[in-house]
Amino acid sequence: QVQLVESGGGLVQAGGSLRLSCAASGRTFSSYTMGWFRQAAGKEREFVAATTYIGGTTYYANSVKGRFTISRDNAKNTVYLQMSSLKPEDTAVYYCAQHKKKYYSSGYSRVDEYDYWGQGTQVTVSS
Repeated sequence: QVQLVESGGGLVQAGGSLRLSCAASGRTFSSYTMGWFRQAAGKEREFVAATTYIGGTTYYANSVKGRFTISRDNAKNTVYLQMSSLKPEDTAVYYCAQHKKKYYSSGYSRVDEYDYWGQGTQVTVSS
């Protein structure tokens, strides 16, 4: 049984930083692309960032490019999202997710490409 557990959310002022972590268990972590998504109140879940199973390639939504950094530690089965220069519009519940296909990196930004999700962690950015 795959489990993904996020941590690190909280309340921060605009311009501040937060680091989210997602600890995974249940499947060979290093074999799967990992993604971060977010869902603001009343909006659909949207792609934020992804890191391929190899870990050498990362992808970002345009809205966070240059401000957020995704990374992974395959030895610790953990994926991170370092968020800097936070804006009020970054306020959302942030979810980590594990791709449904092993050794696959061609698709990474759609919700339906992931089959396991964490419980989410709230990030609130005040102005």
